[in-house]
Amino acid sequence: MRFIADLHIHSKYSRATSRDLNPENLWRWSQLKGIAVVATGDFTHPAWLQELKEKLAPAGNGLFTLREKFKAGEVPGSCRADVSFMLSSEISCIYKKNDKTRKIHAIVLAPGFADAERINARLSQIGNLKSDGRPILGLDAKELLKIVLDSSPGAMLIPAHAWTPHFSVFGAASGFDSLEECFEDLTPHIHAIETGLSSDPLMNWRLSALDRITLVSNSDAHSPAKLGREANILNTDISYSGIQRALKTGKGFSGTIEFFPEEGKYHYDGHRSCEVSLTPKETLRHNGICPVCGKKLTIGVMHRVEKLADREEGHRPDGKPSFHSIIPLPEILSEALSVGPASKKVDVMYQSLLGSLGNEFRILMDTPLPEIEAAGSPRIAEAVAKMRAGDVSIAPGYDGEFGKIRIFERFEKRSVKGQSPLF
Repeated sequence: MRFIADLHIHSKYSRATSRDLNPENLWRWSQLKGIAVVATGDFTHPAWLQELKEKLAPAGNGLFTLREKFKAGEVPGSCRADVSFMLSSEISCIYKKNDKTRKIHAIVLAPGFADAERINARLSQIGNLKSDGRPILGLDAKELLKIVLDSSPGAMLIPAHAWTPHFSVFGAASGFDSLEECFEDLTPHIHAIETGLSSDPLMNWRLSALDRITLVSNSDAHSPAKLGREANILNTDISYSGIQRALKTGKGFSGTIEFFPEEGKYHYDGHRSCEVSLTPKETLRHNGICPVCGKKLTIGVMHRVEKLADREEGHRPDGKPSFHSIIPLPEILSEALSVGPASKKVDVMYQSLLGSLGNEFRILMDTPLPEIEAAGSPRIAEAVAKMRAGDVSIAPGYDGEFGKIRIFERFEKRSVKGQSPLF
C-alpha cells in the first residue's frame, strides 16, 4: 500500500513548540495533510508518554491509533482517512570525542510502550528526561545506539538532520566526516539518515559512502500546521515491521517529499548578524571569515557536502528512489493571492480547496490542474504548475535564516537539478 509517513516531530513538551501539539491535533492535521503514519515525538518525556498511553490504543502491528473519544476537530469528508502513530523521540547527545566537542541529534523509533519505557529507564540514569521533550544528555552517540539496541531489538536509531552545522552527525561545527567515525563498530546498525531541510537526496548521492543508506525526510514539526513539510513515501504494509523493513533494506521505500533545499536555513554559508550569505567558493576566498565583522562564518550544508563528496554534482546511483520538491500549500496561496500566509484569506481558500479536492499532498502532487483552477483560480493552478516543474526562484538560507522562495517574483536565476516528475 502506498502511503506517506512523517517520522520526526515534537510534542508540546519540547522547547519552542506549540501548545497545540497533542495527539488530537496530530490526528486531525495528519488527515488534512495526507499523512497516514505520524510520529509521536518525545516519548522520553514522562508526562508526554503518559498522555500517549492514555489517548492511543495499540493497533496490533507496532503502531497506534487515537482512541475514539479523543477524535475531535473538524476534518472535511474529502480528507478523512485512518491515521497511525509510531512511537518516536529525538535525543541530543553532547560529548567529547577525539579532542572535539560533538553535538549529535538522533531519532529513536520504538515498536511499543514497553520498549520505550526500557529505553527511558536506561536514559534516566544518565540525564534528566523531564527537562525537555528533546533531552540533552552527556552521552556518546555510539553509546546511545547501544542502549537503544540492548533495550529493544526492534527499535531503530536514525541520525537526525544529518548535515546541519551545529547538531548533526556530519555538521561542520561539531560532527564527524563519516558514520564510522561516529558509530565505530556499531555503524552497520545505522540503516538510514535524515537529510534535513537544507539538503536533498541529490546532494547526498554525491557521497558513495551513503549508497547503502536509506535517505529519509521528515518535518521535525514544532506545530501541527508544519507536519509534512518533508515526509516519506512508502509502499508496504502499514505496520512498524513493514516500515522498519523499508527503512533497513530500501525495499518498499518509494522516495521522499522535500523542501527545496535552498529554502533551508543552513544551505549557504554566512553570518546572519551581518547579513552575509556566501557560496562555498566565496567562503574559501574569504578564508572562512566574515568580510564585514571578521568573525568565523557558519559553514552551511552545501559547503559541507562539497567537502565530503567523492562524486560530481548530479550523480544518481542506480536504483535510488525519486524525490519531489514541494512548497506548502498555504505559501503557494499566499503568493497567488498576494497576502500573508497566515491571513484569513489564505485560510479560507485553504479550507475550501481541501473540502473540494482532498488533502494537501493530493492537491500539491496529484490533482489535475484544471480541477485546481475550477476549485480555486487560474493563478493558483499556475502556481502549482510552476512548483511541480521546479520553476521557482530562491534566495538561499544561511546561518539560521530560512531562504526566501518565490514563484512569480524572481530572485536570481536557478534550476532544480534532478527533480523527478510528480506521481
